Amino acid sequence: MSSSWSVHSVYSDPGRHRALFAELRGEVPRICAAARNVIAHYRIELPELPPARHDEIHSRWLEAILELDQERHPGPLTTPRATAEKVAGCCRDHVLFVVGALRDRGVAARSRVGFASYLAEGYFLDHVVAEYRAGDRWRRVDPEFAPGSVEFDVEDMPTGPSAPFRTAAQVWLAHRSGETDAELYRVSPESELGGPGFIRDCVVTELAHRQKDELLLWDAWGDAAHQVDDPLVDELAELLVRADAGDDTAERELARRYRDDPRLHPGDAVTQYSPYGQPPRVVRLR
Repeated sequence: MSSSWSVHSVYSDPGRHRALFAELRGEVPRICAAARNVIAHYRIELPELPPARHDEIHSRWLEAILELDQERHPGPLTTPRATAEKVAGCCRDHVLFVVGALRDRGVAARSRVGFASYLAEGYFLDHVVAEYRAGDRWRRVDPEFAPGSVEFDVEDMPTGPSAPFRTAAQVWLAHRSGETDAELYRVSPESELGGPGFIRDCVVTELAHRQKDELLLWDAWGDAAHQVDDPLVDELAELLVRADAGDDTAERELARRYRDDPRLHPGDAVTQYSPYGQPPRVVRLR
């Protein structure tokens, strides 16, 4: 089943900037370092980003991210950029960069949506990490963090119930069983976005990313998205966890449901919200 993840999505394709990835040679540490060199987190690294640049965080296609970078820094992706001149983005964009670079070498790679325990003490914040196929297993990496910056190996992250990053499906099932406090799962400690409804939405986003629709974390699927009820998310979360364990039947069932259920996939357009409070707008995806 992993072969489909070695082929680009419309989001991960570098387009006319494909040649830039050649110097990275498909080496994961070089790719992750290049992602940090090109992209800076809009909230953490660029808190004073001028309003004229706020739309940078909506550069949903890797080709668009690379285009913006090359307008400022024509040349290799490894040439150092000043933080203020990097493309404003977030974890999703760092991961898309890595996934795109690996898929361009024929390596199966995908983005995983969930929650991290290492971003704010006492909380689990929504986060995206990358996975790629290494031999007979999926190896998980967090390209936003340099090696040694946290207490675990960011280039081969631990997995399981007590891992520093847990998928949205794992968290949803833990919430439903009463094993965790859903209110600790948020966008940020002070954000109103958090709790059971937020986790539920993240499960749907996790499914979209698994199906290679690597959407922005603030995209909504229109009115249909709000019709995804708890029992359906229970089923999706169970299937996602089973698929992670290597169950090909669950993997195929996820793909079928995503394709056939209009509540789960975005179709041709999404409603794009903004962390900066700008009015939502409809964005065509194709």
